[in-house]
Amino acid sequence: MKFRNVTVAACLAAALVAVGAHSVWSQAPQAPKNIKIIVPFSPGNGPDLVARVFAQQIGEINGSTIVIENRAGGGTVMGTDQVARSTPDGSTLLLAAPAFVVNDALKRSKYTPVSDFTPICLLAVTPMILVVRSDSPYKTFDDLIKAAREKPDELQMVSGGPATSLHMAIEVIKHAAKVKMTYVPYGGTAPAIGALMGGHVTAVMSDYPTIVSQLQAKTIRPLVSVSDKRLELLPDVPTLAETGLVKYDADIFYGIVAPGKTPPAVVTQMIDMFKAAAKTQEVKTRFETLGLFPSDKCGADWGAYLNKQVEGYAQVAKDANIKAEQ
Repeated sequence: MKFRNVTVAACLAAALVAVGAHSVWSQAPQAPKNIKIIVPFSPGNGPDLVARVFAQQIGEINGSTIVIENRAGGGTVMGTDQVARSTPDGSTLLLAAPAFVVNDALKRSKYTPVSDFTPICLLAVTPMILVVRSDSPYKTFDDLIKAAREKPDELQMVSGGPATSLHMAIEVIKHAAKVKMTYVPYGGTAPAIGALMGGHVTAVMSDYPTIVSQLQAKTIRPLVSVSDKRLELLPDVPTLAETGLVKYDADIFYGIVAPGKTPPAVVTQMIDMFKAAAKTQEVKTRFETLGLFPSDKCGADWGAYLNKQVEGYAQVAKDANIKAEQ
């Protein structure tokens, strides 16, 4: 009888432990099946394409429904603020690009990338390249800078959008070279390249994906990249640091962040979803086509990357005296 009672008690205890464990597990926060990714840019550009590539793959792998919502406006501030105010349950995410940290560096937003958001994953990076028309008299970066010194304010160096990472790179060059070149902000890199091809501007600081086809067709000439090392696809193009003008490198990045205070369990599940999608052949092939380079930074590593970007752009803005209204 004593043995039987002990056995019964042990079974009951085990059952209670199992029920308790199930209860704890069932109460743990779970990533939602319906997710919205806010892209604070217009449809069809780099950030939008990256978001849609991952949305499709995550949906196929997990059966989740991911909707892309384009919320352009205010230099990406409108869409970003919307995510910052969203419920931190993983149902609303943000596709973050350099403007995410530039806005903070220029103090033109109400949010801060560090305290108001939770880093999920850095998805891709791509270089910035300064280009001229293939028939331009400027064969090298030095040719362009020399001409700018000889003809103050006569040459134009342009980019898509004011106070962007592309604009920041231009101002770094102008400041370091002590040249006066007219800056004209366009509504995007594609319109800026159109102005270049039409002979209306001298040079364009462009993201790599926008000019892949022109580079392949050799209708434009790359003069310098703003990367930390030469690109395998453009081995003859020097980096800005290699020109001896200034040691500066910056890539355009695309990543995912969630509202601040998103539960760690949900963050972990989100990271797993994006990592799984990144490993698919579909994403790898699409990235190659778009001129994007994958990244494996997630969680704290992605957060540290963002912190470094904020500090770097704040210093650039200070050194080049770049204001939010520029």
